[in-house]
Amino acid sequence: MLEFSLVQKIIIWAIPVLFAITVHEVAHGWVALKLGDRTAQMMGRLTLNPIKHVDPIGTIVVPGVLLLLGGIVFGWAKPVPVTFQNLRKPKAHMAWVALAGPMANLVMALIWSLVAKVGLYLTQTGNVIGEPMMFMGVAGILINAMLMMLNLLPLPPLDGGRVLVSVLPGPLSWQVSRLEPYGFFILLGLLFFGLLGLILWPLVGGMLNTLAWLFNLPPQIFNTIL
Repeated sequence: MLEFSLVQKIIIWAIPVLFAITVHEVAHGWVALKLGDRTAQMMGRLTLNPIKHVDPIGTIVVPGVLLLLGGIVFGWAKPVPVTFQNLRKPKAHMAWVALAGPMANLVMALIWSLVAKVGLYLTQTGNVIGEPMMFMGVAGILINAMLMMLNLLPLPPLDGGRVLVSVLPGPLSWQVSRLEPYGFFILLGLLFFGLLGLILWPLVGGMLNTLAWLFNLPPQIFNTIL
């Protein structure tokens, strides 16, 4: 792992983090709009302007603290409002709206992999913009892989939990949906006892290895900023 100053870390991580959380939320709202709910559009949230989506804690404080502590950086934005009752098929379409966010992170991870690949090539040819480009690409891959896998956990109110509520039959769906008010506290508990990392890291690692294989990136490239 290379040692970076705080300013260098901010330069490397700021754009990938803002794009990861902003596009994730806009994707929810955009799919909801296509399926009949205009709530996000009416509230001005179908925009890539990050100011509209900033959550002071999740977008600024948490990523900032993680930058200071070192290691992987992640965060979250204000959830885009979706009125599920407005969807043409509320229960079925809930799954598509929920999946839109993680799928947006997957697309961004692929784009950042290409950025890292080009940056690596430029670095090897001695181009001065190659190394910063490579580091930012790696940061983009990491933040999007983490957000995708975290949000796919089958726990309401995470996206995976909403998908689970959507596909389960009525009584089971209702029982799982009742966990939503406690989902954040369950996550905190998993994090406190070290279980969240045990669940997430194999999933994130598998995604990183797959992207490294697809784009012919050396797997150790992810260690450069971790």
